[in-house]
Amino acid sequence: MDRTQATELLKHILEAFDSIDRAGEIILDTDGEDRVALSAPLGEIVSVLHFELLPAVYFRYPDLRPPGGERPIISTFHRWEDVILPKFVSEANLDSIIFSFVSSLWQKTAMVIVRAHKRCEELALAIDPEVLGLRILALAETDRLESQGDVRKWRHSEIRLKS
Repeated sequence: MDRTQATELLKHILEAFDSIDRAGEIILDTDGEDRVALSAPLGEIVSVLHFELLPAVYFRYPDLRPPGGERPIISTFHRWEDVILPKFVSEANLDSIIFSFVSSLWQKTAMVIVRAHKRCEELALAIDPEVLGLRILALAETDRLESQGDVRKWRHSEIRLKS
């Protein structure tokens, strides 16, 4: 692949991301059963584009990488309503863990998720990071947390305690 081809390919990949974001918004508005069925395949597409295809282009032509690093991606296309918690874990349990890592200062959503997930592992709670991200999104949507940016984009959003 020459530079012209790489540039054209990159243009189409970025357009695909925009289309996927729009498709994700539509999926989020569907009912639970359809949302669950459609979210996983869309997430797989995003993963391949972001973690395989883009790095392959950037490896070959590093100067094509945009300044500021990676493109913000949606980390989940699910909703809190889609989550089924294990019997021994409640929303209050998750909230307690999450709030123990949130302060009055802005923090990256991804960092809170990583810390909360590590705490879940220490407590032997089988909670996926996506579930924690969805709970944080629900807390932000119900004004229990303040947020900046699209909280579904974990590495490109921030949260803090309500002031």
